[in-house]
Amino acid sequence: MEHGKALLIKGLLTLVALYLVLGIGYGMSFWNVLIITVVLGAISYFAGDLGVLPKNGNMMATMSDLGLTFVVVWLLGMALSSIAWESMAVAAIISALVIAGAEYFFHIYITRNGPVGHNRYSTSH
Repeated sequence: MEHGKALLIKGLLTLVALYLVLGIGYGMSFWNVLIITVVLGAISYFAGDLGVLPKNGNMMATMSDLGLTFVVVWLLGMALSSIAWESMAVAAIISALVIAGAEYFFHIYITRNGPVGHNRYSTSH
């Protein structure tokens, strides 16, 4: 249940951020934004939130989210839309900055209340 709640929060956070930047800002369709959200969310949750965050801390996990978001949004954005690669690169940079800012606070939440916090600080064996 903890992973489900964390994934739901992360998914909604990512969808809203990407829709504001890509959908409203760059005219990308909602469905393309949703595809990017699902791919990005799955990769970043399992690699970043469950892998990097517990081992390397919030700042390193946030920086990895920044880079991952840029690459995924840029590549999938070019594949799914007709936005020019230069414009898609700018959209990916903006998306990465917005999502990295939100992820910093999401990491604090899951460390204190979610699966990362319980796995890391649990005293039961």
